[in-house]
Amino acid sequence: MRHGWRDTVRAAADMALLGFLVTGAALPVVTAGAAVATGSAAIRHHLDHDTWPAPRACLRTFRRALLPGLAASAAAVLLVALVIVDVLALLSGAVPGAPVLIVPLLAVAAAGLGFAGLLAVAASGPAPLATARTMARPAPLAAATAVVMLTLLLAALVHPVLIPPLIGYGLFALHVLARRTGATVPGCEQPASTSPRSRTAPRSRS
Repeated sequence: MRHGWRDTVRAAADMALLGFLVTGAALPVVTAGAAVATGSAAIRHHLDHDTWPAPRACLRTFRRALLPGLAASAAAVLLVALVIVDVLALLSGAVPGAPVLIVPLLAVAAAGLGFAGLLAVAASGPAPLATARTMARPAPLAAATAVVMLTLLLAALVHPVLIPPLIGYGLFALHVLARRTGATVPGCEQPASTSPRSRTAPRSRS
């Protein structure tokens, strides 16, 4: 990708627009998983080729991700509900040693959110769940957890109209950090150079 300031501003605007598109596609709730997967695939394409995918390609990705995204959304809602119930039970004092147990419970919940962030990155390639498990090494998981928690914190502090751009920026940050920490998604590897210089072996001088 280019690094001029105009390109940086353009990319920031594109990510904000992507966040609005993902939010709009996720409004029916049952399409939330497919919307995130489609946005993630679009960011992956942008990082690989410095261009955005065609709308028709995005629509195909959205359709393919509907059923898997619905299952992922249902699992996420169930896990969040279980964490809330556990936290409320600990805060009520019904469980002995509640103050000590709340901290590890919240740490596990945060790690779960980080894994969900890795899953959003892996959703841009084949076999998202298996890929996310492979990516869930300490460094990528810690980076994804930090990105997700920071995004949620900012979403709680800013005006609601600014939340959709945060989704786009958060997805972009997850992809960038996953790559920089060594977590790869199948198909994301850059092609080898095909320039004439790289194809021609250097000749030894006699």
